[in-house]
Amino acid sequence: MNRFQIGDVAITRVVEIETPTNPRWLFREMTPEVFDPHRAWLEPHFLAAKRGLIQMAIQSFVIESEGARIIVDTCVGNDKQRSMEFWNMLDLPFLERLSDAGQPPESIDRVLCTHLHVDHVGWNTRLDDGEWVPTFRNARYLFGRLEWEHWQAVDGGRRREHLGDSVWPIVERGLHELVETDHRVTSEVWLEPSPGHTPGHCSVRISSRGEDAVITGDLMHHPVQCARPDLECVADTDPEQARETRRSFLQRYGDSPVLVIGTHFATPSAGRVVRDGDHYRFDAGV
Repeated sequence: MNRFQIGDVAITRVVEIETPTNPRWLFREMTPEVFDPHRAWLEPHFLAAKRGLIQMAIQSFVIESEGARIIVDTCVGNDKQRSMEFWNMLDLPFLERLSDAGQPPESIDRVLCTHLHVDHVGWNTRLDDGEWVPTFRNARYLFGRLEWEHWQAVDGGRRREHLGDSVWPIVERGLHELVETDHRVTSEVWLEPSPGHTPGHCSVRISSRGEDAVITGDLMHHPVQCARPDLECVADTDPEQARETRRSFLQRYGDSPVLVIGTHFATPSAGRVVRDGDHYRFDAGV
């Protein structure tokens, strides 16, 4: 668990899974040599001890702003049948970790999904006596309108396993709100459009008392993409738009005081983007 303070805003990081990962399931045409020119700053946090593996995390961030508690992305979730074996039927103490961090589920009043992929919506619901019920019973769930329309156009939104057990139970209870890609949650927290990974993908901007942060969502999956924004994720809906979004993000936040919090970046997850010769690197020394 990490805690970051941005002016009056507190951000608490709660990890569901953090583990060495084979990058080939995530990036196209990936080889260990891709990391070698950047090993000096990727180690020790973002490369695993075994050559060829990288460190990745699946995690949530709870933002406390102006009396609101907003959880950003809700990981994979327990008891859910998934086609990826390493995410199938998990039994992890995520809710206990959330409570231990001072953020019990009943205290959350907004659930904000940067997009509707399987590892960002899972704890929207939990299994209770054979029924998927809202995990955050006092919250409104914010889904991007463009994102929702995309999934509806793909297959009606129900046949995807994770939408059926983690999104539709929220919609059927009327607990969701469809919001625009620049939606403002509080005066200190708002969405920033970052399309490409999915059409309605958003990042989350935080600004308070002259201090700033951004939670990336999946516009990047690993810090190596600071140096190599051209690296394509196999799950990118529009690879070229995703590349352009990464390049724009780096130009906007590179060499700035904005704290960049990577949704899948391993511990410590937060740092700053700094120029390093002809490219950028991620400086986790915060």
